[in-house]
Order: sequence, then C-alpha cells, then structure tokens
Amino acid sequence: MAKIVQCIPNFSEGCNEEIINTLVSTAKSVPGVTLLDYSSDKSHNRSVFTLVGDPAGIGEAAFALCKKAAEKIDMTVHKGEHPRMGATDVIPFVPIKEVTSKECVEISKEVAKRIWDELKIPSFLYEDSASSPERQNLATIRKGQFEGMAEKLTLPEWAPDFGERKIHPTAGITAIGARSPLIAFNVNLGTSDLEIANKIAKMVRGAAGGYKYCKAIGVMLEDRNIAQVSMNMVNFEGTPIYRVFEAIRFEAERWGVPIIGSELIGLSPAKALVDAAEYYLKLEGFDYKKQILENHLL
Repeated sequence: MAKIVQCIPNFSEGCNEEIINTLVSTAKSVPGVTLLDYSSDKSHNRSVFTLVGDPAGIGEAAFALCKKAAEKIDMTVHKGEHPRMGATDVIPFVPIKEVTSKECVEISKEVAKRIWDELKIPSFLYEDSASSPERQNLATIRKGQFEGMAEKLTLPEWAPDFGERKIHPTAGITAIGARSPLIAFNVNLGTSDLEIANKIAKMVRGAAGGYKYCKAIGVMLEDRNIAQVSMNMVNFEGTPIYRVFEAIRFEAERWGVPIIGSELIGLSPAKALVDAAEYYLKLEGFDYKKQILENHLL
C-alpha cells in the first residue's frame, strides 16, 4: 500500500493574495503531492496549508514552499496577532498511512538539513523530532518571536539544531518536526477586551493547569474588533473539542461575554467533529464505525 505523509506548513503571510497564490502554485507543482486545503487569516497574518503525499514528494514540497516563502516574505516588516519567528514558521510532518512517526522524524531532519544547506535558514527540531525534552513544545521554541530570536540564539541552550547561531535576515528561523494529528480550533468571543480572552485561554491551557492536550492563547481580531481564544488541540480524544468549548462558554459567562462563533483552521479528523455531534445531540448507543455512511463507502 502507498505511504502517505501529511504536512501542514504555516507561513507568516495572510494578507497579500499575490504571495499566497504563489505559495499555492508552488504546492501544486510538486509531483506526488496534493494540496488538500489552505486558509489565510488577516488578523493573524498567517496562512496554513495542508498537503499529503509520499515521503519523497512531501519533503520536496516542504523545501520548495520554504524557499518560495523566503523569497516573498520579509519578517522585518511582518505584523500579526499570531506568534511567529520565520517566513515559514513551522513545518510539521504527520504519519497518515503505512508510515511511522520515526520515518516522519527522518523526513523532518532531511528537510531541515536541506533548508540550511541551500537556503541558509536555521531551524529547531520540535515535538517527536526534538533533540531534547525542552524543545518538544513549539511555544517554548518560539518564545521571543522573530524580534527576539537573534539574541535568543546566543544563549548556550538555544543553538539551532541545523544552522549557525544567527537567523536569516528576512526569513528568520523555522521549527520542523514530526507530530501526531492536531486540530487548530478557535473560539470567537463577543467582546473587544483581549484580557478576557487571555484569562480564558490560561484557564483551558494545559501548561497552566487546564486541559492536558490543549494549547491556547488570546488574540485580537482587529478587522472584526473581537477577541479570540486560539487553540491547538494536540490529542482530540484525550481532550475533546466539545469539552474545551463548554469550559470556554462557562468561563465567558462569568464575564458576561457570549461566544459568537468558532472556526477550524485547516482540516480535522472526522471523528473529532462526530464526537462533538454525539455529545450535543445526546446520541444513545451510537456506533461511529457502523452508523456513519461515509465509513461504509470508504
């Protein structure tokens, strides 16, 4: 059976349609790779692509996209709500079919080496590829962002895994690694008070004592003048989406703030959404494998 790897590169550009379209064209030009989805957010000033392909093709696509992003995106003038440290901010590889996490770790290292050798963009390895436990968490790696990264690289413990102790002048530095499937899920609040979103994000964030598999920050959507709890759900079965959504709703009511919407960034495993439907519809005796039509068709 064919090996399938998913890659979800994040780019520090969500406003310039010409640049985004150029990245789309680049992704579509690589043999053996399919661009399943891409989304851009102007407030975050960030685009997220979802690609699948064979190991060789997905590695080539990741490199080609990083190269194009370095040509088109200048981090010295970048502004956005989402934390970032590079033109291609992060490149995760996810095993989907007939591929192991170990194989994805090898792909991540090969791509990181090539990005340094040919583009002179340094990188940190994270998650399953991390060279030390302290580097598993992307938020820890990204702390300081682009503006503070040059100084951070001079610290003894923060030498890049690939490259010298200096960022690329305009493309910054990239995090590259293998990881499990992740769901990017955001909840929009009916308030322009960012502090409320920050307090709620801290309450649900695993690192602050909230839900173990939830990473959360508060951000401001300037174009809509609303605050958002922006999250990465790194294990949707360990921490279901509906559980975090209800916790946010409960906490928001404390501040007299409604939830006005939520959004998925990129793709989600079907089961994560079906689990939410099962919870809210109070389905009794529901069997995911037997009662979902598409499961039979597949």
